[in-house]
Amino acid sequence: MLFSCWFWQILMGEALSCSRVIKMPQRSKEHEKYGGDPDQPHKLHIVTRVKSVMRRPYWEKEMVKSLGLDKAHVPVIHKNTPAVNSQLKFVKHLVRIQPLKTPYGLPAEEDMADTYINSKGELIVRRLLQPVEPKAIES
Repeated sequence: MLFSCWFWQILMGEALSCSRVIKMPQRSKEHEKYGGDPDQPHKLHIVTRVKSVMRRPYWEKEMVKSLGLDKAHVPVIHKNTPAVNSQLKFVKHLVRIQPLKTPYGLPAEEDMADTYINSKGELIVRRLLQPVEPKAIES
């Protein structure tokens, strides 16, 4: 024990004692930076390529192509899974990642054709108004 204390004092520059307080790794603070909730993560990402892949390595070009980001400034929706997130980690300097927000809930299958994504990253259902059938007035 004496040797280990002396060894640590020289190696780490500690002059007083060898007592160590073990610090647990802290949770990443990126969710605070980007406005996310770590306990309830979003289900879908909106991924948009904002930088060119010219003069980038071939593996980044292949990753961008596999994610469907061939054209710049065209949003693509991906699931928030570890597999997709590991791919996005390689090209995070070329893309913008936003959570897909659904302020009116997820649309039904028949309403999917009438949806669009606005600039804030919200999935909006644009329904066309149906004509109201006139009721017969009985007197």
